[in-house]
Amino acid sequence: MAKINLLPWREKLRQGRKQRFLALLGVFILGAGVLLFFGGTHIEDLIKTQSDRNRFVQQKIKDLDIRIVEIKGLKKRKTELLELMNVIQRLQGDRPVIVKVFDELVKVTPDGVFFMLLSMKNSSLTIRGVAESNNRISTLMRQFDESDWFDNPNLTAVNALEEGRGSSFDLTVQQVTPRQESKL
Repeated sequence: MAKINLLPWREKLRQGRKQRFLALLGVFILGAGVLLFFGGTHIEDLIKTQSDRNRFVQQKIKDLDIRIVEIKGLKKRKTELLELMNVIQRLQGDRPVIVKVFDELVKVTPDGVFFMLLSMKNSSLTIRGVAESNNRISTLMRQFDESDWFDNPNLTAVNALEEGRGSSFDLTVQQVTPRQESKL
């Protein structure tokens, strides 16, 4: 006899497959949710870590900006101090020059010549004085011309004094620094 199954076995098979599919779908959805949760948490941790690094870098940049301003201030101060040191060194170097100029003035001034006014502007020395005679003024001019410390004597005025007691004169001369002899 032939066996005929009238029960809806195909329907049960379909229902079993459907339930397994739905179970697997639920497991996959649950797994995907867990993965999304942990992935999101991990990404948030990475973002937080990077934000902390960014804040750290920003703070260091601010600190470096402050140091840069301080360094610029120090460089400016250094430049000012170097300029001041150069001025002081130049003054220290020029200090003996005025002594030498006065010493040379004493050497070139002949007897009978008296200086009433000395003024110096840059390297030009203006002299107003009195001499017993015009020959003394000529001698003064020659000695200025022969001096290592003075150059270009220029007599601008000669006036006879009252009562024939000599002449007053105005003279300009250039002050030069003689070349230093090389020391062996």
